[in-house]
Amino acid sequence: MSVSSDSAKPAQLNATKNAATQPADSVAKPNSMPYLNHFASDVANSWLLPDGVVDVLFEDAHKQEVLRYQLTQQLITHGYQLVNPPMIEFTESLLSDASEDLKRQTFKIIDQLTGRLMGLRADITPQILRIDAHHGGTGIARYCYAGDVIHTLPSGLFGSRTPLQLGAEIFGCADLAADIELIDVLFGMVNTLDMSAALHIDLGHVAIFKRLAEMAALSDSDAEQLMHLYANKNLPELKRICQALPMGDDFYALARFGHDIDNLLTKLSTAAQQDEQISTAIDELQRLKTHLKTQWQCPVSIDVTELSGYHYHTGIVFNGYINSETQPLVRGGRFDGMQSGGHLSASQPREATGFSMDVSRLLAHTQLEAPSIVLIDYQAATQASPEQRQTLLQQATSLREQGYRVTMPLNADDRPDGVTHRLGFADNQWQLQTI
Repeated sequence: MSVSSDSAKPAQLNATKNAATQPADSVAKPNSMPYLNHFASDVANSWLLPDGVVDVLFEDAHKQEVLRYQLTQQLITHGYQLVNPPMIEFTESLLSDASEDLKRQTFKIIDQLTGRLMGLRADITPQILRIDAHHGGTGIARYCYAGDVIHTLPSGLFGSRTPLQLGAEIFGCADLAADIELIDVLFGMVNTLDMSAALHIDLGHVAIFKRLAEMAALSDSDAEQLMHLYANKNLPELKRICQALPMGDDFYALARFGHDIDNLLTKLSTAAQQDEQISTAIDELQRLKTHLKTQWQCPVSIDVTELSGYHYHTGIVFNGYINSETQPLVRGGRFDGMQSGGHLSASQPREATGFSMDVSRLLAHTQLEAPSIVLIDYQAATQASPEQRQTLLQQATSLREQGYRVTMPLNADDRPDGVTHRLGFADNQWQLQTI
């Protein structure tokens, strides 16, 4: 807290008089070197991290690395090929056909070698599109990945700007079987974790709204207005707007009855009921909902007005939530890839589906086994003969291979937190004792 110079003068005069009447060694030393206080304040401010950026430390860092390994291994055993794209790319490839949201989330930098604009990836999926276009061929291809991404803005009120994104993609299959496989792989992964929360799936299908917009020849501005009203669940305003739109009753029916997939088709107009694309989309939702309930006994909700990925997704979309969190742990759905060839081209889209999650979001819902931490007796180690020390090193290596954390102390005060065992020398041998 700063003080104005006028109000500080009396205090300064009193301090000067007191200092003159007291011995020199009794004067407060910090006040004699005020620049040290400013230096400490500057250092503290320089160490502050930006909003949405945090250190992942100690047990959480260990947990995060274990989760990354376990989940990617699960995907690899299901036939997904692990890829690790670079953190930076030229924006021409990184943001090719990207949504405006993704462009806003991407940090841009200038390449000092070429002067061209580069981007720090905010999402790995566009990089997978590029990899598949070059290496995927024309058949079915499966990819998995895990890596850091950087966001210009956090997702949600307390969201991270540096998520550890893990995901899987299937290219070259337009059938619902690909979406079902991904859902099965996702639940297989989650079920291997010691999670203290259940996964709830919210399903949607952007093709229903897209097809109605085509049939009604809806303008882009009208479509954006409807999506905004859907997102805010503003039914009164939506009803008023729909009265002036062609096929407005159908757009209103999506909001009113879009959660009841079994009866949604009957609430639409005759033209919409007879449209093959709409009926196929509703059938896919019904089949996927049935699969989730029978195969995984999973709570499922439906919302065909979930259009947050409207400009990117092309069909089935799903979000996975844990407990009562407002932000989804998992996002997934159908999108268009690019045909393989000597150049990237979106003229012939390649069917694709996938999901991604932020592994860091799992830290609060999973637990690792309590570690066994072994401390070697410092005095015994320093007094050991060369032969005894060699035996000690061999036993320490053996314990580490069994999963123990073994610390060789550097001095008598070197002791890690949470020690559970002591490795000491007794009866002419090294013995492991529980503390």
